[in-house]
Amino acid sequence: MTGDVTAYYLHQHGDAPVVVRTVEEMDRLIDDLLSQPFDNSVCTMYSSARPDRPNGFPDHEFAVAVNPEDAVGGLWFDDFDANWYTLGTPSRHDQVSYYYMESERDFPHDSEIPLALVRQAAREFLVSGGQRPTCVSWQRVPPPDLR
Repeated sequence: MTGDVTAYYLHQHGDAPVVVRTVEEMDRLIDDLLSQPFDNSVCTMYSSARPDRPNGFPDHEFAVAVNPEDAVGGLWFDDFDANWYTLGTPSRHDQVSYYYMESERDFPHDSEIPLALVRQAAREFLVSGGQRPTCVSWQRVPPPDLR
């Protein structure tokens, strides 16, 4: 058992998050995320297979961002020791931003990867029990106050 993934990308998920148990359910979640307005282009995920921190909150956050218009997306993984973003190709846009429940989230300029890799990484997060996916390259990004 690899554990369930709890996912949030719409305001109503605060009271009723999406629970993903299978690769097929993860694919349906990504498909639904791709159909959302760009104001909801980021989904945060938490694996029940990982331990909670002493304060009761998850010890990690995995986020999937999608841009169906450009057929790209990005990922971040935060294990509270480091912030990681995908290492992809430089964006055609001057600034790379996605939106989590209408709140802007900036990504590194070279963090975008093809949607097929975004989907593969989301599946890997599920089946690995919440580990940072290895099917993509990562770059460590310091917190804003250390840049």
